[in-house]
Amino acid sequence: MTSRMYRPRGGRLPTLEEVAARAGVGRGTVSRVINGSPRVSARTRAAVERAVAELGYVPNRAARALAANRADAIALVVPEPEARFFAEPYFSDIVSGVGEALSETGMQLLLTFAGGARERRRLAQYLAAHRADGVLLVSVRADDPLPELLARIPVPTVISGRRSEAEPLPSVDSDNAEGARTAVTHLLSRGRRTIATITGRLAVYGAACRLDGYRRALAEAGHAPDEGLVAVADFTEEGGRRAMTELLARRPDLDAVFAASDVMAAGARQALRTAGRRTPDDVALVGFDDSAIARLMDPPLTSVRQPIEEMGRAMARLVLAEIGTRGNGTGTLLARPGPGPRQIILPTELVVRDSS
Repeated sequence: MTSRMYRPRGGRLPTLEEVAARAGVGRGTVSRVINGSPRVSARTRAAVERAVAELGYVPNRAARALAANRADAIALVVPEPEARFFAEPYFSDIVSGVGEALSETGMQLLLTFAGGARERRRLAQYLAAHRADGVLLVSVRADDPLPELLARIPVPTVISGRRSEAEPLPSVDSDNAEGARTAVTHLLSRGRRTIATITGRLAVYGAACRLDGYRRALAEAGHAPDEGLVAVADFTEEGGRRAMTELLARRPDLDAVFAASDVMAAGARQALRTAGRRTPDDVALVGFDDSAIARLMDPPLTSVRQPIEEMGRAMARLVLAEIGTRGNGTGTLLARPGPGPRQIILPTELVVRDSS
């Protein structure tokens, strides 16, 4: 025998009371079944689930979250201009990883930009009104006031990329220094001797760590420090182009460049081509991120791969632990303690291609 889905007159959605009446149980019993409570017999659960299926009942998540003083939402906060967010593959990979992890819980992901004082005030008001259960912070500078603002609200917060070695917030990061050291050691092994670097903004701790890794590799090989081979940029393609032009003017004898991001490496490649330098014949080039840009460059770019999607997944899991919740498979969140490390550092890997 097949059952036919019932729809009330007017096309409105069935209510909890109608499900209870059809199953022959009380409203509270239906609520317990929908919320995954174990305090229901198998026979009663089956009757309620059958009534839910036949009526096409859809639980009101908003009402349930309000009753539990939850928003069932996580805010992904980016203190950067929107143009940079959509230009850099790093951010889309982070979002992909976060979204995948949160899909297991039914939590919503809210994306917001907070690059200026006005946006920060608006975000603080939004979070103070309990519109999100936790915050994921991406691309934060050492002097950014946003983390302290969130601490005053307070709201569970996880940061992607530490602001310092003594980062007080739960964080997820890649091993930036070791990744850079591996990249420069690779260039040395290919016989390159005058190796320059294009760094990101050094107010970003990850950029400072990559510069440290660059210097460490050279020191280990017995090379004296040469600040003339260091140019600071801003993680943009144009910044990489300008920095490469500056380096060529300073040190025309350079034979390799380590750029602290693939995007900056793409800008550096343009400047090298404009200057008539061949890659890798005249100047070898290595980037960082192993994004789609690296694979599509001509020649394909050697790059340090950081597991960006896994970083996003780890951030989501960590903020759920900070909130003290987990998914039960039905979209309902159950209170749980939050064990596990508060600081996660993931390994990097050098992917060698034709540019070096």
